[in-house]
Amino acid sequence: MDLEVLNGLLTPKSVAVVGASATQGKIGHTVVKNLVDSNFAGGVFPINPGEDEILGFKCYKSVLDVDQPIDAAILTVPAKFVPGVVEECGKKGIKGLLIITSGFSEVGLVDLEKDLVKTANSYGMRILGPNIVGILSNSDNFNGSFAPFLPFNGSASLVTQSGALLIGIDAATTMKGIGFDKLISVGNMADVNFADLIEWLDQDKNTSVITLHVEGFREGRRVIDVSRKASKPIIALKAGVSAHGAAAAASHTGSLAGSEKIYQSAFVQAGIIQAEDLDNLFDRTLVLSLQPPLKGDNILIITNGGGVGVLATDAAEKYGIPLKFAPEDVQNDLKKYMPEFGSAKNPVDLTGMAGNEWYHDSVKSSYEHPWVHGMVVLYCETAMTDPLGIAKSIKAAVTESGIKDKPVTVSFIGGERSAAAIRWLVENGVPAYSAPDVALNAMAALWEYELIREDINNVPFEVKNVDRKAAYKVIEGARKEGREALTEIEAKRIFEAYDLPVTKSRIATTEDEALKLAKEIGFPIVMKILSPDILHKSDAGGVKVDINSEDEVRQNFNEILKNVKAYKPDAEILGIVIQEMAPWGTEVILGSVNDSTFGPTAMFGLGGIFVEVLKDVTFKVAPFSLKQAKAMIKEIKAAPILEGVRGEKPKDTDMLAETICKYANMIVDLKDEVAESDANPVLLYEKGNGLKVADARIILKKK
Repeated sequence: MDLEVLNGLLTPKSVAVVGASATQGKIGHTVVKNLVDSNFAGGVFPINPGEDEILGFKCYKSVLDVDQPIDAAILTVPAKFVPGVVEECGKKGIKGLLIITSGFSEVGLVDLEKDLVKTANSYGMRILGPNIVGILSNSDNFNGSFAPFLPFNGSASLVTQSGALLIGIDAATTMKGIGFDKLISVGNMADVNFADLIEWLDQDKNTSVITLHVEGFREGRRVIDVSRKASKPIIALKAGVSAHGAAAAASHTGSLAGSEKIYQSAFVQAGIIQAEDLDNLFDRTLVLSLQPPLKGDNILIITNGGGVGVLATDAAEKYGIPLKFAPEDVQNDLKKYMPEFGSAKNPVDLTGMAGNEWYHDSVKSSYEHPWVHGMVVLYCETAMTDPLGIAKSIKAAVTESGIKDKPVTVSFIGGERSAAAIRWLVENGVPAYSAPDVALNAMAALWEYELIREDINNVPFEVKNVDRKAAYKVIEGARKEGREALTEIEAKRIFEAYDLPVTKSRIATTEDEALKLAKEIGFPIVMKILSPDILHKSDAGGVKVDINSEDEVRQNFNEILKNVKAYKPDAEILGIVIQEMAPWGTEVILGSVNDSTFGPTAMFGLGGIFVEVLKDVTFKVAPFSLKQAKAMIKEIKAAPILEGVRGEKPKDTDMLAETICKYANMIVDLKDEVAESDANPVLLYEKGNGLKVADARIILKKK
């Protein structure tokens, strides 16, 4: 990251507006006016060869005519003029370009956009956009955009790909009272992207939380890397979660991989907190900008109504921080601030009789107790109390405690008076919401942030027994034959090269050879078709199991050939695999895709024929640590089966986690060669007995 250049682009001290206009309603006029209205203190240089003056500023024919240094240029001219303007800006020594103009890659003109970046970078300039709304910054009094006004002031900074959404958010911040220092539109991300902005905002003294609205990353792995290093909370809302690439996928994994699952996993690995929707993005941004992380899972809920306490209890469990009863000493102290029919257990019900004093004293005494890691305070509006008075009592209790490392969230349920109290709390540093479940979700965000930051620095698992030469020899052999789909035998050889436990397999081309190999391996055996044209063998009737005699070998040899020829008459048949029949085990699947955004990505899930029906799978960007692999195993819905249920003994999940890590290292090592792969089924045995990869599939990248 070139800090000086990005500073000039994102916090300029002087700005040229190329395409500035004296005509109201034109973007070039709006940008200049917004700079004036936001009280921008730096130099403003309108550029328009047909004007002498715009809004009191001298107008220039070109940036080259300006006799002062210019940090950034905002371009609003038509697309056909942009290349020439970029060249002039480079010659002028401008640091960065905010290209509002549209009509580039978003309409198919990819090469034109690439040329802009190439020209800009040759002069040391960076481009934000094209096709952006611009930048709004409260701390710089800078509205370099065509959005109407600076956002409600705060310490979060938002980066979004959607210009229309930025304008909507700009207006909503004032209505919601949720403050942002900066709103940044990235548009097409031809040059400056999310990774650049995360890195820059993490060093920005005016930003406490980095908020992202993401349609897609350009440099997915770099986003993970810079986010893991960030010292500030990052929260993201991912838009556009439809599956990608499934139609053309040749493996189970390819058909199951979707942008939503992979992005969700990548966010976790990057230490990025996720938002469910736009309201949730606002709500979580607010709490992350105002409160410290939740350092433990003991949260105490204080309320003046039992019903709202039940709603909060349900929400706490839903969001992963289920309530525990408060310790006896906490309960005894709380009983001082409620009538006999109140409850001090958790949630704490002060009853509808609670006024300012009870709220103040109960919050302060329990907040100071070491058992309490965080507090959620709820209030239902009553005729006997003033919501603003309750709000001030809560704030006073927290302030008087002197505690800085315990979070508090609040919810007021009521009318206009409660809404005003919520606004007062937010303006005074306490995140407050109009519904109890939202206050609990906000607290959960602080818990997620704590947990996620603990996990991101785990060192990836290292595989020691690797024979890369053997793996590449197999790949080279297939390439010479013009094949992208490896045979099962070839795939297993590559798996073996990375120390993955595969079943013994041999190739037979005749009945007699099949019989000979069956005797060598030992009954029972499995027989499977070997053909580069038959990837899903069961579909073709190309798999026979539990074969126990010579007669069965001969019978199944011919039956498999008959089935396959009927299924695909022109299939190239290389032979029939004679394979040891591993003992029955719980079937799981390992898989991989070479994702266009994040690169090698591993999948784990319930295996066998059910994988595409149940879709009980999880993804993780490779490589990763043993701890992360174990977390991956627990993420699937079928995880209890692996832990042992209804008399079943626990499965060897330790060996499974190690195998997943080895598999992940393999796909990273072979990322330039392998597009997709599966190990399905993987037969998982009882704890201490390991596992076996019964079938393997690898699809190479097209070259």
